[in-house]
Amino acid sequence: MLQGYYEGELIPNEKDQFPNLVLSPNLEINGRQYESGSMLGEGGYGIVFEGTRVQDGLKVAVKVVEKTKEIIDDYINIPGHRETFPREVGLQMLACEGENVPVIIQFLDWQDFSGHYVMVLECPSPCEDLRSFMKSTGGPVKENMALLILRQVTEAVQICCQRGVFHRDVKLENLLINRNTLEVKMIDFGCGDLLKESKYTVYFGTKEYTCPEFHKKGYYYGKPATVYSLGVLLYAMVCGLFPSSLSLKRINEKTWRRDGLTKERSNTQQSHSHEHPESSEELILKMC
Repeated sequence: MLQGYYEGELIPNEKDQFPNLVLSPNLEINGRQYESGSMLGEGGYGIVFEGTRVQDGLKVAVKVVEKTKEIIDDYINIPGHRETFPREVGLQMLACEGENVPVIIQFLDWQDFSGHYVMVLECPSPCEDLRSFMKSTGGPVKENMALLILRQVTEAVQICCQRGVFHRDVKLENLLINRNTLEVKMIDFGCGDLLKESKYTVYFGTKEYTCPEFHKKGYYYGKPATVYSLGVLLYAMVCGLFPSSLSLKRINEKTWRRDGLTKERSNTQQSHSHEHPESSEELILKMC
C-alpha cells in the first residue's frame, strides 16, 4: 500500500483539478503496454496513478503532467542528449544513469505528448513518505533510526552530485520509506537543476529547508545548500518540528542541545565510508 506517495506535490481530494488529464486503462509508452489503476494523488501540475507493465507484471507509478506554459518554457538540456526534456524528466534521467542505486527512485520510461507528458517510475511497496511515517509512529523518530535514514539520504544526494544533479528539495515528503526494512528512496526532481560550481540566484524548493545565505545574500551554492537541507531534515526527524530562529541561532553558536540526544560519537552503526557516524546532535551542529 502506498501512503503519501509524492505527497510533496500531490494534493488528495482535488478530483477536478485536471479534467483534461484522463488516463486510458490501457496505455502505450514507447511501444510498451501498461495498465493504469487507481489514482495515487493529484497536485500542482499532474496526477500519479498506480500501474502495471503488461510485459512482466511489474507494478509501477505512472505520472501524467499537464504541459502548461510554465512547463513548456522550462525544458532543459542534459549532458549526452541532443533533445531537450521537461526539467523533472531530464534530471530524473540523469540521476538514474549508470549503475542502479536503491536510494533513488528508478526512472523506467517516459513519453512526450502534445498536451502532457507521462513518466513511468518504480513503485516500491509497501512504502510511505517519511512525513506520513513519522505521523503514524507518533512524531520524532529514535536517534539510531534517524541516523540510518540520514545515511541513505546522504548517499542519494552524493550520487546525484556525482551525476551532475542538484535535487534542491530534500525533505520529509520527498523520501519514501519501507517501514519494514527502513529502506529509503529519494523522489521528485521537479525543483532541481543541473549542478554547477557557480552560484544560484533563484531558489526552488521548500521554505523551511532554504539555506540562510539565500535570504542574506540573494545567492547560494548547490552543495552547501544540500548539506544545510540535510541538517534541517535530521533536526525534523529527531525533534518532530523545524528549527526555530532561536534554535538556528544556538546551532550557529554551537550551543544547541536537545534532551535525549547523545552528545558523544555513536559506535553502534558504521557509515558507508566505514567510519563511525557522529551523534545526531553533532551532525545538526555541523550541517545547519
